Amino acid sequence: VQLQASGGGLVQAGGSLRLSCAASGFTLDEYGIAWFRQAPGKEREGISCIGHFRGNTFYTNYLEGRFKFSRDDAKNMVFLQMNNLEPEDTAVYYCAVALRGTCFRYNGRWDYTLTGQISWGQGTQVTVSS
Repeated sequence: VQLQASGGGLVQAGGSLRLSCAASGFTLDEYGIAWFRQAPGKEREGISCIGHFRGNTFYTNYLEGRFKFSRDDAKNMVFLQMNNLEPEDTAVYYCAVALRGTCFRYNGRWDYTLTGQISWGQGTQVTVSS
């Protein structure tokens, strides 16, 4: 399982970025897929999650509306469109997969993660200036 995230960069507040995640060595269909981010000094948080075999898409509710998860199965890629970015969105963004993974939330958390053994891609840095 190999994942490569790209598309990060420096953007002004209010701007947009589209992150890509290319998968190789496996077919995305069998995997739950999720985007996460980790800001400096903070714990990792889930952004969006799709269960295996094209299950439902879940978003952390305070990000839904600005962030949109999509996929291109022909290219074996997933994307995260991020609009109206805020300085608080500055973080390293990661894509991740889990074989036959489903999306769930731990009690007391707003964000989703994947069941099963999670494989992580290299992150891509997103920096939003004010």
